[in-house]
Amino acid sequence: FLGTQISKHVAASMKAHSNLTKEEADMRKWGFLTDSSMILVDFPRRRRSKRKIKSKNATAMQNKLDSGAFECYFQNLWRSFSEDKKTSFTYLDCLWFELHRKSAYKDKVLTWIQKKDIFSKKYVLVPIVCWRHWSLLIFCHFGESTKSETRTPCMLLLDSLEKANPRRLEPDIRKFVLDIYEAEGRLETKDFIYQIPLLVPKVPQQRNGEECGSFVLFFINLFMESAPEDFSTQHFPYFMKDNWFTPEGLKSFCEKIESLKENSDVDELL
Repeated sequence: FLGTQISKHVAASMKAHSNLTKEEADMRKWGFLTDSSMILVDFPRRRRSKRKIKSKNATAMQNKLDSGAFECYFQNLWRSFSEDKKTSFTYLDCLWFELHRKSAYKDKVLTWIQKKDIFSKKYVLVPIVCWRHWSLLIFCHFGESTKSETRTPCMLLLDSLEKANPRRLEPDIRKFVLDIYEAEGRLETKDFIYQIPLLVPKVPQQRNGEECGSFVLFFINLFMESAPEDFSTQHFPYFMKDNWFTPEGLKSFCEKIESLKENSDVDELL
């Protein structure tokens, strides 16, 4: 999936980064490094494309999204939130989780994550594309003590295809989180880290094999709008239930986000 779908996303800008190391150039060549990843670690930006996407409806967004399309939609969505709303949130690139699973790129990914200062944020959005399927991981209150009664360190895994068994990701998620804590030099023990609750709410389910990417974007949108000031597992799942939103609500969201994309440059990834 990464080697074919992502290659289209990176091919147009490979020439724009002549100062890449051989390792980084190879990563981009084979689709293991996106432009958004490069930008988040202060590599040179690409020139903005004058080409625009034109669409009269939400059909394009509700098709299967590759990493490039997802990142473009996500960045436009992120820019639509107020600065006050974004204060409590940060996010990781949609390929970092998958790259971490590959030993050759693990250390680089952990270096990128350190620049995100995730332990200062209440919520960290981690879009995941794995086995040709999108899901959303959210870190909650990772900077808080386990003794806090109102701010519980925990993880949420939102998946619109429950029958695919979202918890099959748990071993990789646990290793990912452990490596993040260790790379940050945190004092929490391995036992503590492995005991951080991983909660899987029963959220609305996709109706076909194409919608997982748009569901993840909608999860992000609604979670940012409704997340409590202090997340406690005592009140889980809050608003995240199987009737959280309707198909009509998803369709309206897709139309909104498609219009945002129409008004932005296709190749502009901040």
